[in-house]
Amino acid sequence: MTTMSDVPDAATLIARAASLRPLLERNAEKTDGQRRLPDEVVQALKETGLCALMVPRRFGGYQTSVRTYIDVMSELGRGCGSTAWVASLINVCAWLAALFPERAQSDVWESNPDAWAAGSLAPNGEATPVDGGWRVNGRWPWASGSLHAQWGACGIHMKNERGEMANFGLSLMPMNQLTIEDTWFMVGMKGTGSNTIVAKDVFVPEHRFLPYPQAFAGTYRTEFKDEVIYRVDLVPVTVLILAGSQIGVARAALEHTIAKSRSRGITHTNFPLQAESSGFQMQVAEAAMKIDTATLHAQRAADDLDRAAEERRHMDLTERARVRIDTALVAKYCREAVEVLVAAHGTSSLADSNRLQRLWRDVHTASHHAITEWQVNLEVYGKALLGVEPNITHLI
Repeated sequence: MTTMSDVPDAATLIARAASLRPLLERNAEKTDGQRRLPDEVVQALKETGLCALMVPRRFGGYQTSVRTYIDVMSELGRGCGSTAWVASLINVCAWLAALFPERAQSDVWESNPDAWAAGSLAPNGEATPVDGGWRVNGRWPWASGSLHAQWGACGIHMKNERGEMANFGLSLMPMNQLTIEDTWFMVGMKGTGSNTIVAKDVFVPEHRFLPYPQAFAGTYRTEFKDEVIYRVDLVPVTVLILAGSQIGVARAALEHTIAKSRSRGITHTNFPLQAESSGFQMQVAEAAMKIDTATLHAQRAADDLDRAAEERRHMDLTERARVRIDTALVAKYCREAVEVLVAAHGTSSLADSNRLQRLWRDVHTASHHAITEWQVNLEVYGKALLGVEPNITHLI
């Protein structure tokens, strides 16, 4: 068990993430080429505890805040977007596992405190009732980090004895009872290994099921009601966790562009150095302000979630919708900032040998996640502000 005195503070965890940056940068091309995290990166994440941010202290984890989570993942993203994305998803799956009954949590961490879970919340699986639980079959694409996980966290639809839809929610299944299909072939975030988990006649006992209707309303199955982080609202936090890695990638692009501007000129002009150009200076300033704005919105959303959990309060619809639009703004501004920086840096930005092209690919892939699409979230938030019902999604 980890005690309060053993838990590093936010500054220490951020510093640990920063210390990994040289390793992540050195392995970035390998991560892309292998389409998975290299073993030494996985080992470094385990040794620094950066994938135990949301593991309960009862099992040796850090059980930290959403704000710390976002800030640490942003720092990791400065070194490698794929690594930060995987760490973000592994951490949120640990948070999800901690919402289950203590018996399920013990299944995951009792014998292996370093166990990772990965999966997909989408209820793509079908479960039929059997004695003591359910028999599950299904396919879950986009399971980031599944190649490194020991547990699958997968959404399922439950049927009753008459074959009628009776419930839906999240299941926990050992990865050694699942298979992984190699389906992740994308232009960016190549190293996340976001492949497809497949279950065929896997038994899920009753204690490893978390019903979504109650969870969406803020009621979880954990018996440890005084653990603040496990009172955070489910849908908003599972959306917000996509923000950190994108902020980190955008910051890396800004730092790269600034550093190179002191040795690069502007072709077909009299500027021997980009940094001397007023036009270039304004582009850098525009990108920096977009990234700063994105960071402030992510931090506001994280603070809102942490505060409501401290107050033992389920956020109202408008507050939850604001977390979604905050996250969508992060995605939009990070993407736009990198676009500005690519234009400012010049045509060589898109050369295979230039780090900037990977950052550009990563931020485009990450920022187009369906749940952060700008137009969709504008409508979600606008309807919430105006009290227009029904909204266009129940995922708020």
